[in-house]
Amino acid sequence: MILETERLILRPFRAADAADLFKYAKDERVGPIAGWPPHKSVEESSEIIKTIFSQDGVFAITLKDDDIAIGMISLILGEKSNFPITVSEGEISYWLGVPFWGKGIMPEAIAEVVRYGFEDLRLVNIWSGYYDGNAKSKIAQEKCGFRYHHIEEGSVNDLMNDIRTEHISRMTRDEWTMAVLGKVSF
Repeated sequence: MILETERLILRPFRAADAADLFKYAKDERVGPIAGWPPHKSVEESSEIIKTIFSQDGVFAITLKDDDIAIGMISLILGEKSNFPITVSEGEISYWLGVPFWGKGIMPEAIAEVVRYGFEDLRLVNIWSGYYDGNAKSKIAQEKCGFRYHHIEEGSVNDLMNDIRTEHISRMTRDEWTMAVLGKVSF
């Protein structure tokens, strides 16, 4: 599955993406705020592509003009999600390399994955979350129409070996449809 926006191609990760993935995923400003440790080597990034990023619904974020993986966005369905959701629901998670922050890339990618989830997959709800202190993720979700749902305090994060507060947001298909029809703005 390949998704396309005005500026982006969202495509499956390839083994050849390992060096580009490492370039952005090694930055300590990226992973820890999203709940995972910085990558330590190209080999580790390669292994993550094979074991985690190769599943259905995981996309490399690339700019149309260069096809370099600059981030990741995923739409994980049902029981494969980190949230207790049904098969008719999905969870979006994402991150973006620091040089691309503040350029509207992540809201553009999120909006396309939301469209795909509601229009193509006919999901009823799409969920997303962010940890305390991740204001950029909160803003990206709000720009795309996600609304606060609840907070989970004391969430164990095995990847970082810590306990966090996670803010959970949701968008319903009805909310998305109303926004697309221009009857509601976010």
